[in-house]
Amino acid sequence: MKSELIDALKLKMQAVAVILSDDKPEDGLHFKDNRMGGCVAAMLVAASKKNRLAYFDRNSYSCPGGGTGLGFGDCYGQFPIDCLLSTGNMAFAEKMGKAGALMEEGERFYENPKVARNWVNSVPMTDVPTNYVVFKPWNLLAADDKPEMIIFFVNPDQLSALVVMADYSRGMSQSVIAPFCAACQSILFGYEEAQQEKPRGIIGFFDIAVRSHVDRDMLTFTAPYALFQEMERNVEESFLKKHAWEKLQERQ
Repeated sequence: MKSELIDALKLKMQAVAVILSDDKPEDGLHFKDNRMGGCVAAMLVAASKKNRLAYFDRNSYSCPGGGTGLGFGDCYGQFPIDCLLSTGNMAFAEKMGKAGALMEEGERFYENPKVARNWVNSVPMTDVPTNYVVFKPWNLLAADDKPEMIIFFVNPDQLSALVVMADYSRGMSQSVIAPFCAACQSILFGYEEAQQEKPRGIIGFFDIAVRSHVDRDMLTFTAPYALFQEMERNVEESFLKKHAWEKLQERQ
């Protein structure tokens, strides 16, 4: 598929579409059923870098945060995510064995479990109506695909361009949000924003635990598909065709 926006950005990594489907893809990156230890964010990066489709179902999201981020409902269950994100839980760490190393002291992203629980309660958890969530690189999209959102991997210049483009025809000054969440969970906010009259873009990949999967100057920008289409329509008359942006391209 052709995109003036993607062409103008000159992305280093493929933009990735998030697609909901009841049909199992014939091929693609995929976690083994009920196997713990994988990372949905890492799979998103792999889909982009390797230019390969990846897909997930309710038995193959590999970690509670990943299942939650994909939109399979609240997958944390009895897992003490509030402790993991804050000061840890030694008793639970011992139950987990080697896999519980991080749980011993916690990730210290929040001051204490109570504060972390406030975050959990604020996340717009979603239960998607389909069996599969698919990550599909932009250049593999077919004309009949119906993305929920497009995820861009961007450097500061490209992120700046997307922030400006998100507000180009609105004049709201707040057409973008930057919530803290697991790197894969910007998808949840994408689902929520897609329901709005003027969906906002989501800046993400702030999760310190998985920042190592991308270059140090790279973040994500998640655009609900309606916002992507809005930005796409505006490219031709925007700054992306003018001198200031062309000058920035010289240092890409």
